[in-house]
Amino acid sequence: MAQSKKWLENVLVGKGWHERAPGGGGAPPPPPPQRPSPSLPPRALGIGAVVILALWGLLSCFYTVQPEERAVVKRLGQVVSISDPGLHFRLPFGIDTVQFVATERVLKEEFGFRTEATDRDGPSRFAEEDHTSESLMLTGDLNIIDVEWVVQYRIADPIKYLYAMREPQRTLRDLSESVMRRVVGNRIGSEVLTTGRVEISNTARDEIQLAMDRYDNGLQIITVELQDVVPPPRVQPAFNEVNEARQERERMINEANKQANQAIPRTEGEANRLISEAEGYATERVNRALGETSRFDAVLAEYRNAPEVTRSRLYLEALRRTLPKAGSVVMVQDGQVPPVPLLNLRDAQPRERAEGAKP
Repeated sequence: MAQSKKWLENVLVGKGWHERAPGGGGAPPPPPPQRPSPSLPPRALGIGAVVILALWGLLSCFYTVQPEERAVVKRLGQVVSISDPGLHFRLPFGIDTVQFVATERVLKEEFGFRTEATDRDGPSRFAEEDHTSESLMLTGDLNIIDVEWVVQYRIADPIKYLYAMREPQRTLRDLSESVMRRVVGNRIGSEVLTTGRVEISNTARDEIQLAMDRYDNGLQIITVELQDVVPPPRVQPAFNEVNEARQERERMINEANKQANQAIPRTEGEANRLISEAEGYATERVNRALGETSRFDAVLAEYRNAPEVTRSRLYLEALRRTLPKAGSVVMVQDGQVPPVPLLNLRDAQPRERAEGAKP
C-alpha cells in the first residue's frame, strides 16, 4: 500500500520512470489492482427473463387479418381453423402458427411478356426481357405466331392451395402453356389472328379450370385474355402481303355478292312480270274465247228463230267491217278516159271516225 502511494506521488510530481522506480531499477512498478465489478443477483436476472417472456407471449397472442386475406391457423403443425378478416387470438410461444393467403385478390400469370412494378397511378411498363420461348406457337396450317396472353385467377380454398400441391403457381403456368399451345395448334393462322381469339380464350379458360379441379389445388380461373397475337418480326412482311391479298379477295367477293344481290331481284322481278303478263294474256284469251262462244250461241239461237233476217244482218255487218278496208272503188268503161269513182270509202272512213269522236 505504501509502495502504491509513493508511485502515485512520483506521477503527480512528474519524475521520470527511471527516477520513480523503486530501488533505482529500470521497470516501472505495476499499476494498482482493480476491484471486481459487482454482478447482478440471480433474482434480478430471473425477473428480467420472465418479463421478456411475458411481453413476447403477449405480442404473439394476437394477429390481424387484412380484408383481402384469409389466415390458416396451425396448432403444432396441424390445421385447426381458417380466420376471417379482423383481429384474432392464438396460443403464444409458437404453439399456433398463422399463414396469410390473399383469397380475395385477383392474381395473374403473364406469358410472353412481363409487367414491371409501377406506382398505382402510373402507367404500366413492360420489361425488356425476351420471353418468346413461351409465346411462339405453331398453328394448324404450319404457321408460326407470337401469342401473348394473361391468366387471371384467385385462391378459392387456402388450405388446398397451401398443402394439396407443392408448387401450384408453377403447375398453373406449365398447364396454361400446354393448353394454349394445343388450342392454337388446332386452328389455322388466319383464324387465330382475326376471328378466333374469343373462342380460343374461352376454350383455354374452361380446359385450365377443368385441370385445376382435377388437381384439387384450390385455384379458380377467372379469365384468359389474349393480349397480342402477331406474326414473328421476321415474317411480318409476308404476313402483311397475305393479309392484303385476303382483304382484296374479301372485297371482290363482297362486290360480287353486291352485284348478285342487285341482279337476282331485278331478274326475278322481270320474270314475275313476264309470268303475270302471260297469265293475263291467257286469261284474256280464255275470256275472249268464252265471249265469242257465247255470242255465237246467241247468233245461232236468233238464226234458228229468223234465218232470213239474221242472214241479212250478218251480211250487212260483214260489209260494214270489210268495205272501209277496201279503199276506193273505181269503174272504168271502154271509151271513157277518166275513171268514174263508184265508192269514196277512203274519205268517208276518217269522217265517220271524227264524227264518232265528237261528244
